[in-house]
Amino acid sequence: MPTEPAMTTEPVTPSEPLPSDIARLCDTIEDCYEFTLSYAAKGLATEAGSDLGRQLREKLTSASAAVRGLEGACAAAAREFDRASGKAYDAFSAVLARDAESSIAALELVLAQPVISSQLIDNLNASIHLRALLTDLFLITEILSLRQMQTKAAAAE
Repeated sequence: MPTEPAMTTEPVTPSEPLPSDIARLCDTIEDCYEFTLSYAAKGLATEAGSDLGRQLREKLTSASAAVRGLEGACAAAAREFDRASGKAYDAFSAVLARDAESSIAALELVLAQPVISSQLIDNLNASIHLRALLTDLFLITEILSLRQMQTKAAAAE
């Protein structure tokens, strides 16, 4: 019977403190969310023909693209930090993938509309799918930040 390769129990030193691709993707998603909060508060019936509407569609499109890249970036970074906890990261990666897929569907549904009102954006912001994804991001970035600090402290000893 073939044996699985032994897994190391020591963290692997990451090539970057917090991978720049994850930071960039998270920033894009968070920037969109903050913009949509502001847009929702304006009480607009339509975004058509306005610079604000163009910005809204650009940010929603950018956020959708960023969400598509999250799962792979987070999984690679998590494994880089700790190969021994791979199963835990794999399980969370599946959660992230589901939440990302649901968020993309919601973002693309809104983008497909000929008119995007403030109320529509308010409903998008309230979506449990988008909120779950944002919470996933907060969780994984905090874990990666803590792992970075742990790695730096171990290297300083």
